[in-house]
Amino acid sequence: MKVSGGTEVPSKRASELAIAIPASFVSDVPHLREKTFRIGLIGRAAAIFRVDEVIVFPDFPKTDQRRDINLIVTILAYMETPQYLRKRLFRIQPELKYAGVLPPLRTPHHPLADRTEDLKVGEFREGAVIGQSKEGSLIDVGVEQPALVVGVKLQTNTRVTVRIKSLEKQPKAVLADRKEIKQYWGYRITVSEVPFGQMVKKRQFDLIVATSRKGKPIDAIMDELVKSWKQSRKILLAFGAPTQGLFEIAAHEHLKLEDLSHFIVNTIPNQGTETVRTEEAVYASLALLNVRE
Repeated sequence: MKVSGGTEVPSKRASELAIAIPASFVSDVPHLREKTFRIGLIGRAAAIFRVDEVIVFPDFPKTDQRRDINLIVTILAYMETPQYLRKRLFRIQPELKYAGVLPPLRTPHHPLADRTEDLKVGEFREGAVIGQSKEGSLIDVGVEQPALVVGVKLQTNTRVTVRIKSLEKQPKAVLADRKEIKQYWGYRITVSEVPFGQMVKKRQFDLIVATSRKGKPIDAIMDELVKSWKQSRKILLAFGAPTQGLFEIAAHEHLKLEDLSHFIVNTIPNQGTETVRTEEAVYASLALLNVRE
């Protein structure tokens, strides 16, 4: 899919892809700046490879991981939010102290055009409700003039997705469902209240792929994996933490990883380092599987 000038616009994946990240993946990093940078790599990878959902799950059942979970979710949500909405939707908070080190996503829902004259009828925009008028709700869509959604009263500072309907005098828009959008439109973030095994059992994934150094080398099962991938509508790609892999994480629940997943894959066979960080495994795994769709 292309827009004017020949620029490629990423389409949605044929299947819905989720990645599962353990809450402890930043626990071995002492400084907030480095934690922020590491989480930023996950958000950037999710955007590059058109991930639909990032699931953060607790992986140490006897440890209070709420602080790490809150940090991961806050930073990923901040990254996914278009720059022009961040000041409206995020208050000053310690978790975002080093937000300046986060890479931009540059996805279609993060447009650089910031003038009303740049808007196009029919285009989708992320917006935030800034107030109401007699006619409806006023939405900040990233240009100097708010868009009007006629006949709808929305709560201030609510984030919405809209489609530009007309540009006469004042931009007018209608509320849109993201399902209408054919482009890749960023990721959503889900916090699992239960550990990995319970989460997998509750969710209805057609295909669950666990990554592990103890898994089968990806080249040995690539054909079978790709065949299953193409036949699946909802896919989960799961990752372990620096201090424990998915085998150990499943064992906390007295479960076997083999019973929870359809494939256990080593996406970095013959690794040259003793360990592979979660964010490194995310890039390696998604890059290998991205070309197979």
